[in-house]
Amino acid sequence: MYALHEAVPIPVVDPSQADGVYALLWLVVALPLAGAAILLVGGAIAPKPSDRFGHLLGTLLPIGSFALSLVMFLGLLGRDAGDRQVSQHLYTWFEVGHLNVGMDLLYDPLSALFLLLITGVGSLIHVYSIGYMEHDPRRRRFFGYLNLFVAAMLMLVLSENYLGLFLGWEGVGLASYLLIGFWQHKPSAAAAAKKAFVINRVGDIGMSLAIMLMFVQFGTTSFSGISAVSSGASDNVLNVLGVLLLLGACGKSAQVPLQSWLLDAMEGPTPVSALIHAATMVTAGVYLITRSNFIFELAPTAQTVVVVVACVTLLWGAVIGCAKDDIKKALAGSTMSQIGYMMLGAGLGVGGYAFAIFHLLTHGFFKANMFLGAGSVMHGMDDDVDMRHYGALRKAMPVTFLTFAMGYLAIIGFPGFSGFWSKDKIIEVALADNWLVGLCALLGAGVTGFYMTRLMLLTFITDKRWAKGVHPHESPKVMTIPLMVLAALSVLGGLMLAGGWIQDFLSPVVGTPPEEDLPVPALVISLLAVLVVAVGVATAWFLVGKRDVPRTAPQDVSFVTRAARADLYGDAINDGLVVNPGRRLVGGLLGMDRHGVDGVLTGGPVAIGAVALTLRKVQNGFVRSYALSLLGGVLLVVLALLAVNLA
Repeated sequence: MYALHEAVPIPVVDPSQADGVYALLWLVVALPLAGAAILLVGGAIAPKPSDRFGHLLGTLLPIGSFALSLVMFLGLLGRDAGDRQVSQHLYTWFEVGHLNVGMDLLYDPLSALFLLLITGVGSLIHVYSIGYMEHDPRRRRFFGYLNLFVAAMLMLVLSENYLGLFLGWEGVGLASYLLIGFWQHKPSAAAAAKKAFVINRVGDIGMSLAIMLMFVQFGTTSFSGISAVSSGASDNVLNVLGVLLLLGACGKSAQVPLQSWLLDAMEGPTPVSALIHAATMVTAGVYLITRSNFIFELAPTAQTVVVVVACVTLLWGAVIGCAKDDIKKALAGSTMSQIGYMMLGAGLGVGGYAFAIFHLLTHGFFKANMFLGAGSVMHGMDDDVDMRHYGALRKAMPVTFLTFAMGYLAIIGFPGFSGFWSKDKIIEVALADNWLVGLCALLGAGVTGFYMTRLMLLTFITDKRWAKGVHPHESPKVMTIPLMVLAALSVLGGLMLAGGWIQDFLSPVVGTPPEEDLPVPALVISLLAVLVVAVGVATAWFLVGKRDVPRTAPQDVSFVTRAARADLYGDAINDGLVVNPGRRLVGGLLGMDRHGVDGVLTGGPVAIGAVALTLRKVQNGFVRSYALSLLGGVLLVVLALLAVNLA
């Protein structure tokens, strides 16, 4: 197996007991969790008053968590690098035999950055939702679900052991199911929610098996315990553990082959899409791989599998994004591709962990910005999602256009914008380790330039193609102010790289990145990446910007376009390999149960019952019947005696 990088020392999780403001760590999770309880349980008891203030309460509590997270982060900056891990023991969750699992929380540089992203971007999405969901009769319930989503994700990134992480992991799955299917009157929304739930359960099998194997192998599920002894485990065990964890990550982060739920999840309200794609669910897999660095660093085979899955996914998602006319689904394909970049960075090990998290953070800013911008466009276009029905919206919606443009420039990697810095570092590390992997990352950057430019042209630049009676207009301030904040972060997010801050800050968790042996100077790689992106942008301009855009998608297209429109036949592959064989297997087992097992078990009693029914007719209570039976019996005896004597 080809080693992607040289071995480096692996940090051991060794936190100190939480004190001071860190004693309030539990409150970061408890605030949104309390919001969910009040809005969902309390709201069911007293719906009228909670409907009036529910959206405000549901927004203020995550903001409270953000304020607390910010104070803790500033406190962490004042500590020495070796003193930036603290833990808080809340209570013993359960104790069975040798397995003792505590409800313990871990706060370190990795969880600190996630807390700021989840609560910060999550709070902005809550504020935006006040306007977006203003006329929805179930708005209070919607905010309750949002709070539950945030609380589960916070639990996921704060737990000090894999079982606590799994608790948050399942909570995120439940909340996403509730939110994707929020408009349950739409059959498509209900189906999308069910699809996301089922596919994520496939990934959860990997997570469950990994946790069981950890207990068998190490006798514990805590990060500190496993990181201290993982170097003593065999290569096979560590590689199996890594692959099982990757299976879980593929489900939550929509990586091939468990990616097909992500595009259907666009059936949920747009703020849900922003929350899933930017601050919560899809980032969970990247967090899991990075948090488990003490396993993956010792499992080169599993690391290679992570890199292969990441390369396939980043190109898969990019190709899908090229052919979608639904603005949300184009952004969803983009998310799949960008998460592929993050997984690639994490798969490259110590050299890439910090840059994977860096891109995760900048992506959280510009993708939330663009998803909420898409919601603003839909708000002004009577909920039409087809970009072929837009065009020239820059004049009608100037704030949405300008803020969206900041996100666009960031995601294509325009020099100076946040995405340029974060994606460029992953491409550098990829080229340093393996030229083929680096080439995939470069190619993905070019395709990103194409599909995002196509989206901008179809939506904001080309001639207007609105239907008669549609009057596009700017969204209210409660929706545009979060867009402005996220646009600013999309521009300035790259400052985290200044002076190597992000690498130094994360080094106590993921190790210090080694000096990369680049095939060419870093400046040349940056120029090459910009050139590839420019080719993608120019291609989109000539294919879309310079031509008339029909209101309906042309059907006389190439095979590649048809495949991209069909999500590269992801559903067909799943149906052929898993769903249909599974359905036939279940049908066969059902038939065997009905006609085989049930036949044997019920056939005997039925036969006995039939005999009993026949014999019961003899016992009818009439004397003449009994006399006839007696006569018959006597005749049978006589005939038997004659037969014996004459024989």
